Amino acid sequence: MPKITELFFDCDNTLVLSEELAFEACADLANEILEKRGIPDRYTGSQLIQDFVGQNFRGMMISLQAKYKFELSKEDLEDYVKKEEDKVIVKLNEKAQPCIGVNEVLENLYNSKKYDMAVVSSSALRRVRASIKKVGQDKWLDPELVFSAASSLAKPTSKPDPAIYLHALDKCGKKAEETVAIEDSKSGALSAIRAGIHCIAYVGSYPDDNKKLEMAQQLETLGAKVVMKDWTEFEKCLGEIEAS
Repeated sequence: MPKITELFFDCDNTLVLSEELAFEACADLANEILEKRGIPDRYTGSQLIQDFVGQNFRGMMISLQAKYKFELSKEDLEDYVKKEEDKVIVKLNEKAQPCIGVNEVLENLYNSKKYDMAVVSSSALRRVRASIKKVGQDKWLDPELVFSAASSLAKPTSKPDPAIYLHALDKCGKKAEETVAIEDSKSGALSAIRAGIHCIAYVGSYPDDNKKLEMAQQLETLGAKVVMKDWTEFEKCLGEIEAS
């Protein structure tokens, strides 16, 4: 097996605890849209996660229109997509925290100079850069080496499409077999695996042991090489891939 030279990190709930903050912002806008149309239902962030998990904001708005039988114009939809990005960035700048233990790992990796590192996300580029800056990770992760399925491609897409990982490999001048991705979701893991990249499944951001176990099993079934429950296990997990 070729030597591992490149590490690709997912951002949301892998590097930065951002998912709940993002869904809070989505709920604010969803409620504004419902209120304007005289629809009495309201959402919390956690309810949105239950109803629309795995969808980006654009997808959520399409589902909301179908559920409540109303239509947003294309212009209104694009306006809300932009507002959502702005609101999420405000919330991230107020409250974002790093995933537990990840900053120590990034600092050690940066100082070791053994691997090149980049961030590969479905989220918009401005949002990802704001996230890593807020939690101090831009000291170790070059903001120019952040790749976004929403912003970096000629045709925007989302994980599990492998396009963003293939793009990142091309821009970094790497082959899939010398690269390891760290992912916390089914869509993210599938995106990396479909691009031929070795995948570490990180389950440390899930709320309880049952959910961690469920996700570990799902991600291994998809083809993740190893499961990492805590960032303190990173060196061991990476070593397992390098030794295989």
